[in-house]
Amino acid sequence: MNGRMGMNDWAKQTEKAKTWFESLRDQICGVFESIEREAGSDASFKYTPWNRTEDGNEDPGGGVQGLMKGTVFEKVGVNVSTVRGNFPKEFAGSVNGADPDNPGFTATGISLVAHMRNPHVPAVHMNTRFLTTGKAWFGGGADLNPSNPIEEDTAEFHACMRAACAAHNPTYYEKYKKWADEYFYIPHREVHRGVGGIFYDHLECSDEDAFERNLAFTQDVGKAFLDIYPALVRKRMNDAFDDADEARLLEYRGRYAEFNLVHDRGTIFGLKTGGNIDAILMSLPPRATWS
Repeated sequence: MNGRMGMNDWAKQTEKAKTWFESLRDQICGVFESIEREAGSDASFKYTPWNRTEDGNEDPGGGVQGLMKGTVFEKVGVNVSTVRGNFPKEFAGSVNGADPDNPGFTATGISLVAHMRNPHVPAVHMNTRFLTTGKAWFGGGADLNPSNPIEEDTAEFHACMRAACAAHNPTYYEKYKKWADEYFYIPHREVHRGVGGIFYDHLECSDEDAFERNLAFTQDVGKAFLDIYPALVRKRMNDAFDDADEARLLEYRGRYAEFNLVHDRGTIFGLKTGGNIDAILMSLPPRATWS
């Protein structure tokens, strides 16, 4: 299985990664809908396909936006997209393996953001992706975003991410936790967006073995999310809360929106590559306040 990968190999591996991301989406959405049923709600995901356009590109790809608004999940989006084409020349130089003279790319991934009705249930973000330019690599992660942090929940979330990392490389968790702490920071507020998690990028796939190894790690990150987050939701979704908790939730959501609009790489990537606006901005909360 050794040997460097070429464009035909990348096309096959993009399809393989896409199949996993779609499977993970279906599993996550099924569990989230089950939680709504447990709360007595009949809310379900609405799936909206979209097609990307690019001048001169006969196969630019697209995706499916999944959105649910319910009793437990005030707003949750789970999107999968697979796109291909050329970066704008002014953007290409900022992407691993691309430059203005070689702006071609493919990208497939899953992106999830959940904003919860109960302030004691933490909001969450999860994204994993596979990109090819002149190089091919995986990236992604998951991070917890409570407005009212509960130490026990934070510890359980990190323990699950630590276990997913440890199964592949003993250095991954500390490295990717630090990366998340540095990345999910709002400089103009001098605060972190949440209580962290893991964030990784540029896990490069120079050959088939590296692809399989990095895909397996990326799959385990998704499985870890599926193990821990629904458990945290079920534990907290019936907790009592008051007006002060609600006010703190709405103010925190304002900070979350600021990060995503100013600093988030996924938002920037989507806007720069002609993605679906509604899908790109599904991460924004349904309600928020600014003092």
